[in-house]
Amino acid sequence: MGTDVEQLLAAGEVELLGRILGSSNGAVLVRVSLDGESRLAIHKPVALERPLWDYPDGTLAGRERAAYVVSEAGGFGIVPHTVLHEGPWGVAATQEWVGQPETTPDLVVDVVPPDSVPAGWREVLRGETPDGEEVVVAHADEPDLRTTAVFDALINNSDRKGGHLLLVAGSLWGVDHGVSLGVEPKLRTVLWGWAGEPIARTDLARVERVRAGLETGDLGDRLGELLTTLEVEALRRRAERLLSSGTHPLPTPGWPAIPWPAM
Repeated sequence: MGTDVEQLLAAGEVELLGRILGSSNGAVLVRVSLDGESRLAIHKPVALERPLWDYPDGTLAGRERAAYVVSEAGGFGIVPHTVLHEGPWGVAATQEWVGQPETTPDLVVDVVPPDSVPAGWREVLRGETPDGEEVVVAHADEPDLRTTAVFDALINNSDRKGGHLLLVAGSLWGVDHGVSLGVEPKLRTVLWGWAGEPIARTDLARVERVRAGLETGDLGDRLGELLTTLEVEALRRRAERLLSSGTHPLPTPGWPAIPWPAM
């Protein structure tokens, strides 16, 4: 089914439905149709991207596609189907919409008063609102979310906000990976609840599949069409470090650990 959805998203006719308000890079909601089938998708044209000084090479669209390729190669299953599509505005990252636009996904990360942290959730950060009210950033303690934390460390995700995590019908999805897969350590996330703890064996196996694909498979060639040689090599080194340490990483010194806003 995956190949069929990718083909539909890559080759289908794009119908504009509306602009995604608040998007910094011109994301639009579209319907993509091919051979009588259709999917809702987020369409992010390269032509509407804002240049980023710390990601001078390649495109955000290419990184969105690369994150999906890594997710599939390792068996993480986190990133919705994402392709590069030649659409009305030129090349764009086109990602299948999960859920329904009018339905709000369940929260797995939240900002709440200290006495309102859900039972079993992990506290990440304490702070104050502009009005001086104390709040806590916390996230659920679930295996799928922990797998996502490993995936983010692997791809060097520098913008894992709570709103980028979607729990739809019991399945967890991660979106918005345009600022990931850089060379320098830039992990910035709300999922620090397991920092320093052992990585689950199932997640280490996922990292190993990515490492093996880079060294003996065609994964490096596929990513080489989307990233620079240095970025692909940095991904391989991160995989090796995660396998060697066997633990969830700690925040990088001198780099903001939490994205802002957190949600």
